[in-house]
Amino acid sequence: MDFKDRLERAIQRGQRSSDADARARAEQATSEEEFRRLHSQYRLELSEHIEQCLRELSRHFPGFRYETMVGDRGWGGVINRDDFSLVEGRRSNLFSRLELVVRPFTASHVLDLNAKGTVRNRELFSRAQYQRLTEVDLQLLTDSIDRWVLEYAELYAAKT
Repeated sequence: MDFKDRLERAIQRGQRSSDADARARAEQATSEEEFRRLHSQYRLELSEHIEQCLRELSRHFPGFRYETMVGDRGWGGVINRDDFSLVEGRRSNLFSRLELVVRPFTASHVLDLNAKGTVRNRELFSRAQYQRLTEVDLQLLTDSIDRWVLEYAELYAAKT
C-alpha cells in the first residue's frame, strides 16, 4: 500500500470519527431533553399530590394558609400560620409551617424531594429523599409525602 492509499484511508477514518462524535453529541442532547421531560412529568405528579395532602391537613387545623411554591427553590406547596401567645403578660408570636418541595432539575439527573416542618417557632424536622430519574418509584415518593404530612400533623397536634 502506497502513501496515497494510506492518506485516503486516514481521511476516511477521520471523517467516520467526526460523524460518530456528532451522533454521540446528538444522542447526549436527546437524552438530556429526555431527563428534563421525565423530571417535569414526575414534578407535576408529585406537586399535585403535595397540594392535595397539604390542603387536607389545613382543613383539620383551621388557620393554616396554603401557598403553591414555584420558583428557583423548587415546586410544591407550603402551609403556614401565625399565632400569638400571652404568657405572664408578655406577647410572643408563634410561627408554624410545613413545606414540601420537588427541587429543580440538575445535571445529576435526580428527583429530589424535600420537607421542612416548623411548629411554634421550632424546626422539628427536615427530610429529603431523592432517586435517579431512570429509577424513580412514584409510589415510594408519594408514600414519603404522606408519611411526612402525617408526622407533621402528629407533632403539631402534640405541641398545640
